[in-house]
Amino acid sequence: MNIPYTNLPRLVIIGGGFAGVALARKMVKENVQLVLLDRHNYHTFQPLLYQVSTSSLEPDSIAYPLRKIIKRGKNTYFRMTEVTSIDSNEKKVHTAIGSITYDYLVIATGARTNFFGNETIEKNSMRMKNLPQALNLRSLLLENLEQAVITTDPEKRKELLRFVLAGAGPTGVELAGGIAELQLNVLPRDYPDMDFSEMEIHLIEGADRVLPPMSTNASEKASKFLEKMGVHIHTNTQVTNYESNLVSTNTDLSLKTATFIWSAGVTGAPVKGLNADTIIPRANRYKVNEYNQIEGYNDVYAIGDIALMQTDEYPKGHPMVAQPAIQQGNHLVKNLKRHLKGKPMVPFKYFDKGSMATIGRNKAVVDLGKFRFGGFFAWFVWMFIHLWFLVGFRNRFVTFFNWTYNYINYDKAARLIVRPFKNKEENAIERV
Repeated sequence: MNIPYTNLPRLVIIGGGFAGVALARKMVKENVQLVLLDRHNYHTFQPLLYQVSTSSLEPDSIAYPLRKIIKRGKNTYFRMTEVTSIDSNEKKVHTAIGSITYDYLVIATGARTNFFGNETIEKNSMRMKNLPQALNLRSLLLENLEQAVITTDPEKRKELLRFVLAGAGPTGVELAGGIAELQLNVLPRDYPDMDFSEMEIHLIEGADRVLPPMSTNASEKASKFLEKMGVHIHTNTQVTNYESNLVSTNTDLSLKTATFIWSAGVTGAPVKGLNADTIIPRANRYKVNEYNQIEGYNDVYAIGDIALMQTDEYPKGHPMVAQPAIQQGNHLVKNLKRHLKGKPMVPFKYFDKGSMATIGRNKAVVDLGKFRFGGFFAWFVWMFIHLWFLVGFRNRFVTFFNWTYNYINYDKAARLIVRPFKNKEENAIERV
């Protein structure tokens, strides 16, 4: 792996997501040797992946080089590799390019798509947890439109113009809204010889309302926004299978579609090697104490989506979203500094800054403490918050420019098939 020997304590971080980056960017100036490992050489701003899929943004607008994040440190190293296992007895991390010892290990591997054991859906559906998958989805969406405009078979055209999403959480709602925006404002001008009244968008949710994690007020507003945009919402419905372009459910609903997107849940992405007792089976997340130490280990920590910290307020762990990950990463910086100085660590306490989701142009919903609001102001708040948390001035500027262009011109500039979608088996590969 070619990491030089040092007398300094070695801090190894696995994962360059929100949690890993929050920790790494503040530890680079500390008196440690910091080694960051990730299978990609960039950090992805996942809340905006749906905008890459729906042609609003190019991938470089929401990605930021990991080497650039840690370059300010004198003893910092990045290695692009896949971590295969951990040996806690020898204090080693094994990767595809070699092994490395650690004094402190932080696991921030995040989460992957949860298919709840349904192998057929996992094999055949699209998902959107990383940039390659978002580009695959964009390519498939555009390729299906190109096929629809030339086919003479009306049933085949309906299949190509029908988009079905399973899971009406924030990802599903935002993606459905993004596709609806294309249908309403963009595609009719790109394809003047096609009747887009034939295009259908179906959003399927197992719960009794969209956006189950948010307030009922947010759910009602989001449903009204989506329905006004032409999205068909099916609640109390679970997808049971997707094969040969047929979506089957536990109700009478069945739909033929060439584009089926799975956004129905996530599960943790643990690394092999630690005691099995440390992983909560259903969530697939490491059980950690109030200092983010993995149960049974003093020198191994977990932060972000992969960490499950049970408290009275959050008995099932903190939400698997960006804010808990960022806050845990920032808090662990303070605790590692205290630990290096021989001081006692301070328990982590999550500050809930609210939740939000955007549905489309001038349409969003926000839950902020006791405040619940939607519409244009919520959409403005959503834009401001997401711009603020993007990593890097260039990314903020490019994203703001694209949003302004899209808003003024009712257009999306990234309708390019730069990497044609090959097959579903290629899309099925999901690692962290």
